[in-house]
Amino acid sequence: MNKAATSPKKTTTPLKSKKNLTRFSYETAAFEGWRLCVSKTGTTFTRYFPDKKFGGGKQSLAAAEKALTELRSIIDGSKLVENKLSSATIKKANKLLLEAV
Repeated sequence: MNKAATSPKKTTTPLKSKKNLTRFSYETAAFEGWRLCVSKTGTTFTRYFPDKKFGGGKQSLAAAEKALTELRSIIDGSKLVENKLSSATIKKANKLLLEAV
């Protein structure tokens, strides 16, 4: 009997985009992973979390979600200066995204 015919098929749930997290998974693209993008008062923060670097789609999503949570806490806890994020907040947020693992 053919072993492949008797083995149950593995079904994988496709990873879907969420608010501030976009899934990139194109067969012809060089990049597969997650893009974190948050805008606040005219400042946009973006970081890519590639599947290759993090070991797969679920791991890169976990890293992106962790960074998003930390980024939101920085942004939400900051005070606005003339209705804009302060330069210190922007620096802190960019540093967090650069070091996100």
